[in-house]
Amino acid sequence: MATVNVTNWKKEKVGQVDLAPAVFEVEVKEEVLHTVVRWQLASRRQGTHMTKTKGLVSGGGKKPFKQKGTGNARQGSTRSPLMPGGGTMFGPVPRSYAYVLPKKTRKVGLSMALSHLYKEGKLFVVDNMTSEGKANELNKRLKTFGVKKAVLVDAVADEKVTLAARNLQNYKYFPVAGLNVFDLLKYDAAVITKNSINKIIERCSLEK
Repeated sequence: MATVNVTNWKKEKVGQVDLAPAVFEVEVKEEVLHTVVRWQLASRRQGTHMTKTKGLVSGGGKKPFKQKGTGNARQGSTRSPLMPGGGTMFGPVPRSYAYVLPKKTRKVGLSMALSHLYKEGKLFVVDNMTSEGKANELNKRLKTFGVKKAVLVDAVADEKVTLAARNLQNYKYFPVAGLNVFDLLKYDAAVITKNSINKIIERCSLEK
């Protein structure tokens, strides 16, 4: 079983905690992480793209020109896709890009992302997650701690930490419920609280 030091924000050791091997020491497989990230990004797509079809283009009540004698191909409406300014054929329409990914795959992917950070020495455990609610104060504390880019994970979201972190580009703060593979890999480091470990293990557990 892996053991990691618990530190304060001055990076002074204040204790130790055991990490479950089934969550923090899983064999990392790139194809699984790739699958989960693609699923996440697909679910985030707005899917609001749209072009106007023949039925949505304005005008078109009058026949553009007479049926015979012009030398042109016959036309019945200026809204036809064949006419300049007409509708679009087979254009994109609003749709959802989300699809279902097995829950087991999502849990395994999250465990692999956490295991990757632990293996690389980029997983840190702190005794608490508090803030004065000021972005500058939290930014200085994190840089003093030694991380220039990271996700901050707490058991339950703290209002002041949320307020302080929302304007920091290099840091993202959320409770265990918001923990996800994409952000763990994007920010390439994680600072988690001691109280959040059991909830993380519970969320990644494959047992019913």
